[in-house]
Amino acid sequence: MHRTERLMAKKDDIEQLIAKLDLAPHQEGGYYRRTFQSANQPMLITADGPRFCMTSIFYLLTQDSPTGHFHLNKSDIVHYYHLGDAIEYTLIYPDGTLNTIVMGSDVIAGQSLQLQVPGGIWKASRLMAGSAGFGLISEAVTPGFDYADMEMGNRQKLSEQFPEHSQVIVGLTEG
Repeated sequence: MHRTERLMAKKDDIEQLIAKLDLAPHQEGGYYRRTFQSANQPMLITADGPRFCMTSIFYLLTQDSPTGHFHLNKSDIVHYYHLGDAIEYTLIYPDGTLNTIVMGSDVIAGQSLQLQVPGGIWKASRLMAGSAGFGLISEAVTPGFDYADMEMGNRQKLSEQFPEHSQVIVGLTEG
């Protein structure tokens, strides 16, 4: 099989995965679908209104959409790696500390199967080069995810807030 044929076959496989999991484009990049919300539990009352106790999503990065741009969530999130290529997460803490974690199946090489990100931390993700052409994770969010609790990263604002990380910020934010 020629290189072009392999790339087209891989793209077809990824499109089938997106269709099979019923994923839609996400505003931060990649694809997602909410798979669970704790509808049988009482709603949590937060300062911003009622929230499900927990929600969960599938989240997929692909060669065509390889970046989850910087964003901040108020809720705590646990990420679970499933399959495909490794995904690199970049976290910026309120004090300016920068941390990079690679989620993937090669635990012996230091990759993580789980990643906990407390609310209030800027995070971005990017698909690492590999043979699959995609990386699939799940996220469990508590209190449950609500768009009102998420802020997309503004390149200029983040670079002013964390000038020591401006090069990283430029690569992981839109325009």
